[in-house]
Amino acid sequence: MKKDDCFYLGKIVKKYSFKGEVLAKLDTDQPELYDHLDAIFLNLRNNLVPFFIEHSQLHKSELLRIKFEDVDTEADADAIMKSDLYLPLELLPKLEGNKFYFHEVIGFTINDKNYGKVGIIKGINDSTAQALFEIDSNGTEILIPMNDEFIVKVDRDNKTILVETPEGLIDLYL
Repeated sequence: MKKDDCFYLGKIVKKYSFKGEVLAKLDTDQPELYDHLDAIFLNLRNNLVPFFIEHSQLHKSELLRIKFEDVDTEADADAIMKSDLYLPLELLPKLEGNKFYFHEVIGFTINDKNYGKVGIIKGINDSTAQALFEIDSNGTEILIPMNDEFIVKVDRDNKTILVETPEGLIDLYL
């Protein structure tokens, strides 16, 4: 399994018991969706390694307490401490309407209600306070904030997103 075929679920943050149990901090708004997994991939030395889960349960709402098969001691738990957790992309819950995962809209065309065709989404910049669509418009990069008020419609069938940006925003780049 390659990292490109997976999504980041969270990170093992601490040991829970002397029997090898660990606590993982999940990077999700819905941790309950991942309460009963059979297996998960751990990033060990830049390789995704499958680990089978004996049992897991939510712990203090945002942490997942996990007991892996063959992780039976504190030393075993130490060996996987701080590892990132990954799951295959097909396990992501399907989103509908104007909600989307960042990876799924790469390559979509952005159209503005007032401006017309803006360009193709080549990436999402989420390192700023507000995530931004990175759009290629004939070689010029245009950044549009991913603001719910700007996004009018996400059309998965036609791979387009209709936005309505403030007047002049797109013109700033051209």
